[in-house]
Amino acid sequence: MTLRIIPERFLPHVQGVLRIATALLFLQHGTAKIFGYPHVAMFDGLKLMSLLGVGGLLELFGGLLMLVGLFTRPVAFVLSGEMAVAYFMFHGVEQFWPILNKGELAALYSFVFLFFAVAGPGKFALDKE
Repeated sequence: MTLRIIPERFLPHVQGVLRIATALLFLQHGTAKIFGYPHVAMFDGLKLMSLLGVGGLLELFGGLLMLVGLFTRPVAFVLSGEMAVAYFMFHGVEQFWPILNKGELAALYSFVFLFFAVAGPGKFALDKE
């Protein structure tokens, strides 16, 4: 016997809420890099055609597409890859373990986006599966 706190029929709803919450949190990274809001001093003077600038564009537009649930699977796959690259290029260069290199968020985003690439958007999405 399996104890279920939330009935299985609500899985697509919870999946949709996870997608929306993830997108809203992820979108902040893009707006901080591209628009300077919220302000993160590290991104002052960021050039759009730099590695961080291109990452910001992916985060902004990918975050928006994830938010509304449009092209969810391919967008999530690209964003999962972006976060894996972010982990190994920026966080994992000196120390492998996420707790030591402050790469936990990049690693978690990578796996959450990989989940959406495989499972789809859930409810509340413009994608019709």
